[in-house]
Order: sequence, then structure tokens, then C-alpha cells
Amino acid sequence: MNLEQLEYIVEVAKTGSLTKAAQNSHVTLSAISQSISLLESELALSLFNRSRGLGAVPTPEGKAIISKASEVLLKINELREEAQSYSNALSGQLRIATIPGPMHLLVGVVSNFKRDFPNVKIEIFEKGPKEILNLMKHDKIDIGLIALSENLIEKHHTLSFERLLEGKIVVGVNKQSPLLLEKTITPEKLVGQTLVLYDDEHIREFMTQFISTYGDVDILFISNNTQAIQNAVTEGLALTIGLDYSFKSDGPHIIPLELESPNTEPLYYGWVLPEEKHASQVSKRFLNRLKFEL
Repeated sequence: MNLEQLEYIVEVAKTGSLTKAAQNSHVTLSAISQSISLLESELALSLFNRSRGLGAVPTPEGKAIISKASEVLLKINELREEAQSYSNALSGQLRIATIPGPMHLLVGVVSNFKRDFPNVKIEIFEKGPKEILNLMKHDKIDIGLIALSENLIEKHHTLSFERLLEGKIVVGVNKQSPLLLEKTITPEKLVGQTLVLYDDEHIREFMTQFISTYGDVDILFISNNTQAIQNAVTEGLALTIGLDYSFKSDGPHIIPLELESPNTEPLYYGWVLPEEKHASQVSKRFLNRLKFEL
């Protein structure tokens, strides 16, 4: 038994034809037929029922053997990718989408990864969480980086989510704000303030709970344009609310203040993958680097 024979029986089962399998495998019909016959002789059972037109249907025993063969080939492929990942020969494409805010966390990791693996082509996009999940679903990206609470992790049970960072909701103010005299901000102090908000599921959920508990607030605008939100805060037009690690890239422009609110649960920034999807070796290697450096 050899890998070539396993590849042949999987291909025949997939195409339902010895002829098509031979064409796809770039070998002659007689070569693939003889190879399968030798395997059947070795295993002492028939893997396919063959018809006059060279059609091939797996026998009940054949289905079980072919299923195992598929698993073996998958593991062999993973082994080859794993071995490749430990050499500078790692190559391919890496498409990353992240929610706005934590982009600054990725820059150094991407730079170091590109230095070590120059043959990997990397693309990074800033998208909203819903768009990231949709891009992932349609195989438009390799890695999706979003923020989820424990509650939302349970709701997205068809997704595999690995936590990278734990964050919390904070209030962002400019450097002239009188609120800087406070060590922490209580929710009551926000009621009379004007806010600009990022259009995000977590922020909307937080504000819904906030308004139901403390009353209405003055919202200047809600937008997915992070630059517009930063401008409004730095010009003193409003405050904003967001995850603490999202403000680290703003330097002196927006200063985060701790929000004293017992109702907020931690939000985890991490990578998401559909449970049925197999991450490429390039993706795995980058995620290992990301976990280590963060």
C-alpha cells in the first residue's frame, strides 16, 4: 500500500469514473486500474463495483476504506504544511480582517512575520464584525479578528473563537477635558455629556443597557468612520466609548478613562474561524506569532 494508491481510490470515488480519475491524476487508465486492483488484492476485498462504461461505485467496505484514506491524505497534507512552516520557504497568501481600533496591535507582528517569511503576501483590512464573519463564510479572508463577550461566544456556537486579549469598556476624552480630574467616571456623569459612538454591536448593547438604567444621553452621531470619531473627541465636541485597547494607538489625542459600571462584562479580542474550516499552515503560524507577541 502506498499514498499513490490512496489518492487514486479517493479520486475514483469523487469522480465515479476510472477514466476521469486517470485524467485528473495525469496517468493512464491502465495504470490507475492496475494500481487499484493491486490494492484490492492486498486488502483482500473489492473497493468498487465497476460497470461496462468504466463507472465505479464504492462497495460498502470500499466506502469505509476510502473514508479512512481521505483522513490519511488530509493528515499527510497537514504534516507537509507543518514541516514547511518551520522553514523560511513558507509562502502563500495571508488575508487578515480586523475590527477597527486594534489595528495598531497587528502592525509590529505583521512586520516581524514578513521579515521572517518574505514569500508570504499579506493583506489587512479594517471591517465591521458582521462583514468579517461574512467574508470568512465566503472564504474571502483567512483570519478574522473580532471582539466577543461570553454571551456572544455562546450565540456564535458554529464558530471557533480563540481569545487573544481581554478588554473592557472605557470612556475616551480629549486632553483638555475636565473629566481628567476624575480617577474613574461613573455612569451618572455621562448622562449630561455628548457622545460620538462607533457603530458596533457591543457599543449598541452597552448603550441600550445604559439608557434603560440611567436615562437618555445626547448622541451627536454614530459612525463606522474612526477618523470622524477621533476628530469629534479631539476637538472637544463629544466623548466616546470603546474598548480600552482600541485607544492605545491614539496617543495624546484620546485619553481613556475607566468607567465604573458593574453591568459591563469583559470583551475578548480574538480570532474566529468556522468550525468546519481548516486553517492553512500560514494562518496557523501567524496566529502562533500573534499570541506570543500580544
